[in-house]
Amino acid sequence: MDKALQTMINNMPEKTGRKLEEWIQILNEKNFEKHSVAVKFLKTEHGVTHGFANTIVTLSKENNESCEDLVVSQYKGKESLKLIYEILIATVEKFGSDVVITPKKGSVSLIRKKQFALIKPATKSRIDLGLKLKDVDVQGRLENSGPFGTMCTHRIQIQSISDVDADVIKWLSVAYEKSV
Repeated sequence: MDKALQTMINNMPEKTGRKLEEWIQILNEKNFEKHSVAVKFLKTEHGVTHGFANTIVTLSKENNESCEDLVVSQYKGKESLKLIYEILIATVEKFGSDVVITPKKGSVSLIRKKQFALIKPATKSRIDLGLKLKDVDVQGRLENSGPFGTMCTHRIQIQSISDVDADVIKWLSVAYEKSV
């Protein structure tokens, strides 16, 4: 995803009062036929600026899958990893009410003010947990970012529920704290 678009999506709750998923749900309930009518609705009825309204409508048309559908699709054929994902999400939700969980086609971004983690079912037997931990050295299970490139600075490979241990929770928490 384009960096500017991702920034816009990340800023959406603060700038518009709702997350992208909430706006898409509102548009799906209205079921507008025309792009311009949906943009006008968001601008006049909800006070959304043109840039955000246009982006929301465009993204709602591109991907009619709900967030839940996106996660289900990610774990199709990898069902044994779904519980690991759910444990990671439950853990992160305890950090604070400011965590935004944003499913995408191949991963789920965890965002505070900035993305601090990424959960990706990498193979049928492994989840890659990407973390943004600037100025933290690679150590133990905390590897370099691998396939995440610049989206994350580090990665932890998780193959079983027992791998979501105190160490993983600590690094998730550190990434969350650094994302202010």
